[in-house]
This record gives sequence, structure tokens and C-alpha cells, in this order.
Amino acid sequence: MLLFQAARAVLELYLGTQAQTRLGAVGVLLLTAVAVGVRARRAGLAVGAAVVFTLLMAQA
Repeated sequence: MLLFQAARAVLELYLGTQAQTRLGAVGVLLLTAVAVGVRARRAGLAVGAAVVFTLLMAQA
């Protein structure tokens, strides 16, 4: 369980820094929207933000 949480934290840190360097504040905002959507169990928000984030990362 501890290994899973540590791996998740490292992945979140990596995605955050990649989003910030490639997309700036918009990337960080989209990652935050995905996290909030997952925590609030709002599939529409999480999926929508993840799709937009993926499209922007493909463009970058």
C-alpha cells in the first residue's frame, strides 16, 4: 500500500511538472480539474478535462 501511494505521488509530481513546462498554467489547471472531478466523483468533469489535457499535450 505504501509503495502504491509513493508511486502515485511521484506520477502526480511528474505530470504536474510536465504540464507546467509545456502548457503553463492551463496544464496545471486542467490537471487540477481532473483531480477534483475524480475526488468529487463527477465523471463528466474528469473526462472532459482529461480529454482537453490530452489534446493540448499532443499539440505541444
